[in-house]
Amino acid sequence: MISNAKNLNRVTIASLLVALGIIYGDIGTSPLYVLKAVIGERRIDETLVYGGVSLIFWTLVFQTTIKYIILTIRADNQGEGGVFSLYALVRRYGKWLAIPTILGATTLLADGIITPPISVASAIEGLNSVKGLEHIIVPGNNLSIGIVIAIISALFFFQRFGTQVVGSSFGPIMAIWFVMLFAVGAAQIAHYPDVLKAISPHYGYNLLVHYPHGFWLLGAVFLCTTGAEALYSDLGHCGIKNIRITWVFVKLSLVTNYIGQAAWVMHQDRAYLQGVNPFFEMMPHWFLLPSILIATAATIIASQALISGSYTLISEAMNLNFWPRVTVRQPSDIKGQIYIPSVNTILWLGCVLMILYFRNSSHMEAAYGFSITIAMMMTTILLNYYLLFRLKWSQWAVAIVIGLFVVIETSFFIANVAKIRERWMFLFFELFIFMTMYTWYYARKINNRLVKFTDLGRYTPQLIELSGDDSIPKFSTHLIYLSKANSRNQVEEKIIRSILSKKPKRADVYWFVHIDRTEEPYTMSYDVSELVDDKVIKVTIHLGFRIQPKTELYFKKIVMELVANKELNLHIRPDGSTKYNAEPDFKFVVIEKFLSVENEFSLSEGLMLQAYFRLKDLGQSDEKAFGLDKSDVVVEHTPLVYQPAQPIELKRNTNTIL
Repeated sequence: MISNAKNLNRVTIASLLVALGIIYGDIGTSPLYVLKAVIGERRIDETLVYGGVSLIFWTLVFQTTIKYIILTIRADNQGEGGVFSLYALVRRYGKWLAIPTILGATTLLADGIITPPISVASAIEGLNSVKGLEHIIVPGNNLSIGIVIAIISALFFFQRFGTQVVGSSFGPIMAIWFVMLFAVGAAQIAHYPDVLKAISPHYGYNLLVHYPHGFWLLGAVFLCTTGAEALYSDLGHCGIKNIRITWVFVKLSLVTNYIGQAAWVMHQDRAYLQGVNPFFEMMPHWFLLPSILIATAATIIASQALISGSYTLISEAMNLNFWPRVTVRQPSDIKGQIYIPSVNTILWLGCVLMILYFRNSSHMEAAYGFSITIAMMMTTILLNYYLLFRLKWSQWAVAIVIGLFVVIETSFFIANVAKIRERWMFLFFELFIFMTMYTWYYARKINNRLVKFTDLGRYTPQLIELSGDDSIPKFSTHLIYLSKANSRNQVEEKIIRSILSKKPKRADVYWFVHIDRTEEPYTMSYDVSELVDDKVIKVTIHLGFRIQPKTELYFKKIVMELVANKELNLHIRPDGSTKYNAEPDFKFVVIEKFLSVENEFSLSEGLMLQAYFRLKDLGQSDEKAFGLDKSDVVVEHTPLVYQPAQPIELKRNTNTIL
């Protein structure tokens, strides 16, 4: 893992292009709609335009540069970033930190269904500026909606094949995009250099304090930094050095373009620019169509980055027990590239509904920002613990830095709350994601509290006797149980009952395998404890939270290594193979729980546990989730008794006649 981190931090032309292609899609396409959202239907004057650009500039300075580029990406977990990586680093400092983690992940996923529609729609609506198309491509009409839906649907359809074929073009395309942003913006500034004074913070202050309802424009200003959270989530693809170096170029391009748009707006004859997008209007006429094509390609790349990030987020959530187990596929040989069909369907459906509901990018601007504001606030909470306990900053330093971000983000949050009436439908998606994570995490906590462990040493004499009892039919040569017990000497009581109760399971070797999820992303190691010579063996497999478990594959490899090293004498004893079949005789036993009818719940506990088991039924089975071959697996079911029913008093009638 150390070598991997070193490779990520190598700076080359290729690594810088990769960073441009993966990291900056969301934040890089924001000039398409941010200043347009600030101006809206308002009268054009210096306070509005210069104030808007000033606030955009300082938001990029404080939120993106200082908070994320300088501070937050330092919280890398073996080179990986994102809310779950940060949570893995600080979870030991507070059990309640699961709540901000769930909220942060929920709202970041919600960003995955609003960014593709608003970005692609903003680019396609640029066709309205092309002479001859102004009456054909009208923002919100059926044709423009159809084009946006077609592009996004195609994007989601091709996810199953991976992005390795087109991924190599992402960096060069985004490099062209940022060069275009800089060049077009610089051209306007060259004509009207007086616009550079808009950077002064006093213009932003005047807009907030003196402009009518100026404070509420923060909701539109915030759109310029919505991609910062996704930037942190994609840290593991590029490394800190590559991100920090490319950010200098990206920020210069963004700021230049925003100031260029302001210059164009301030020198128009019209007092109102309703329905006009300064981004496309200031383009040279001969370059308008190419700019729309480049913008469309950039928005597709931005959408792809968020979709891929959503897959990674759900994969981490599953491995940290925040999400039900669902099917995860590897569409290519590229490390870390995964495809989750269920998440793909949810995101596609959400994007289509967003387009149909809001119809054009202007309406979507009102719905954008609220979710990411919450995500950033949750990251600030976790970052507070990281600075305090991991970096050992003084309490005063942490209070000043975190206090600054709290003030800024609270202001953005209040401004975005005002949009809630225009985005109420969006809340159902967020509520669904939040309740799924909350229920799965806390119901599993309840479930795990009811697990009873026992000392394996108490039962080793019985296991030895059972193994040699020829009167009992042999169940398997190697019998393997998956155990939650961290201790080498313990297993669950239900496992012992499974072996000894009813029809005892005789085997030559009893294996107990524990999957240990580590705080690092890509750990792959194991420990072996031989409790009884060649008879009772405990194996602990340590896996990082980004590794998909393939337990059977790992276990068989471990056995092969033990045999090759002649450590456990398994090489001189029968392994169950025959002249008809060279494969060793392995049998895995998976014990699944179901909710017993004996339970008497309180309302909240009953709803949570019933929802948990309903989600469990909808998700992957345990054998699939742990990477076990069905032909080698026996599934047993055991009741979960959380609150046993009260003793029943049942009286027999005295006049009963047999």
